[in-house]
Amino acid sequence: MNIYVGNLPFRYDSEDLAAMFRRFGEVSSAQVIMDRDTGRSRGFGFVEMDDAEAARRAIEELDGYDADGRRLTVNEARPRSDRGPRRDWR
Repeated sequence: MNIYVGNLPFRYDSEDLAAMFRRFGEVSSAQVIMDRDTGRSRGFGFVEMDDAEAARRAIEELDGYDADGRRLTVNEARPRSDRGPRRDWR
């Protein structure tokens, strides 16, 4: 299951994100999304867990969790096609 994690502390990296989810089960991958221009965290990431039950437990436990003063938003990630069109901000 692919999990979206939003409102991450900006100091968190992919290993911090993976560690947060490992207590619920095996983490296949974890990635904090970085800004291309600055190289800094954009404050969200994705975690992949093969065990759907462990992933659901993690979502239930971590949604609303206080991580260094930031309340996390954790839910099942929507497929890219379900997110709607990107806006051109030029």
